[in-house]
Amino acid sequence: MGMGNWWLGRTRGRYCYQNEFLIRWMTSSRRVQDRSKKKRVHDLEVATEKWKIVSKIIYLMELLKQEPEMVIPVRSLENHRRQINLPKPHRISDFLRKTPKLFELHKDQKGVLWCGMTPKAEDLMEQQQRVIEDHADKAAEYITRFLMMSVEKRLPLEKIAHFRRDFGLSWDFRVDWVHKYPQHFKVVKTLDGIEFLELVSSNPEWAITELEKKVVRAGSASASELPGMLSVPFPLKFPSNYKRVHRYYAEKIQCFQEMSYLSPYADARGLKAGSLEFDKRAVAVMHELLSFTIEKRLVTDHLTHFRWELVMPQKLMRLLLKHCGIFYVSERGKRFSVFLTEAYEGSELIEKCPLVLWKEKVLGLVGYRGRKKKFEVCSEGSDMECDDSLVLDQHDSEMGELHVQIDQTGTLDYKDPLLWDDLEMDVGEIG
Repeated sequence: MGMGNWWLGRTRGRYCYQNEFLIRWMTSSRRVQDRSKKKRVHDLEVATEKWKIVSKIIYLMELLKQEPEMVIPVRSLENHRRQINLPKPHRISDFLRKTPKLFELHKDQKGVLWCGMTPKAEDLMEQQQRVIEDHADKAAEYITRFLMMSVEKRLPLEKIAHFRRDFGLSWDFRVDWVHKYPQHFKVVKTLDGIEFLELVSSNPEWAITELEKKVVRAGSASASELPGMLSVPFPLKFPSNYKRVHRYYAEKIQCFQEMSYLSPYADARGLKAGSLEFDKRAVAVMHELLSFTIEKRLVTDHLTHFRWELVMPQKLMRLLLKHCGIFYVSERGKRFSVFLTEAYEGSELIEKCPLVLWKEKVLGLVGYRGRKKKFEVCSEGSDMECDDSLVLDQHDSEMGELHVQIDQTGTLDYKDPLLWDDLEMDVGEIG
């Protein structure tokens, strides 16, 4: 028996996709940080850091907007350190002074330091409100489709709140927005007081995946009238250092791409967990969900909340790492983010919705610069995201510019992912 046949014989049954020998690839580590120290996609790490910075600023702006006079004592912001990932001994007042174009500080007669927004920041918040209102119908479509993908056609409202910013919903969406579309969904409360958003009626046109729509627009195929089996391949976008994947495993990747799979909108309760059909359908669900988001990116710990509702695998992180041509997991800080790689060109979104353009306006006033020194990965025990991005350069103190430290070299020292050991990583191990 030749060496090639001996290897295939050893791997048959454990690694093969049906009879085509599509080897399963996954991380040999139980920590994403170990998996990716030399495998970072620099451009997407830049995007992670960029949106991480602006999310802190927007959180504070929304907090101020909720105040009657849009001002708040700085000492009251101590209760929000966790939300903006600002650990002690860093002072919140110093953080605010780094963005003088958005925040104003002043002391009252009693010496109490107060924070408010500049006129420019207040104008930006008014713009945000208009953009969110314009986006409301599209958000309603995406939330309805989210419900259509769920097992019981309903989701806990508290869980949906985790995706509020990702879907472009306002901070008070539970007050008015959820009641504006009774033809699509309604709020129901269980006996124990838990509120759910429940599907009222399905729209067959919305049961067509974003990937199917893209194929139809390109004139390659026609969409299915009813949710069922799909054969649309996923767009693959490997980093340049992953050329060996195509060179040595093109046939196996093609086998996975050509394999039919169940639509995210079809009933998946009959699929066997761990089967190839189950996993590929889970990839389709993740692809669809990421397509709904304004940044084509989600925080991974939010995704784990929906494993049961969306019939997703327990080893969800393993699935994301395994399909590195479709998804990219960034480990910046303790909260990992997953990207839809096809949606990005470098560090920029290919298609930017008005909400993304609005965020970029905010970022422009923060003074973000994505060209600096080196990434420092936080320790696993840290409760914060890396705070190097908040260190103010001494020469730029008057401009209040926030710097991001990013290594321009050595970001993708390649190791073949198809040959890693078959050790699985539970999402619970990542915290």
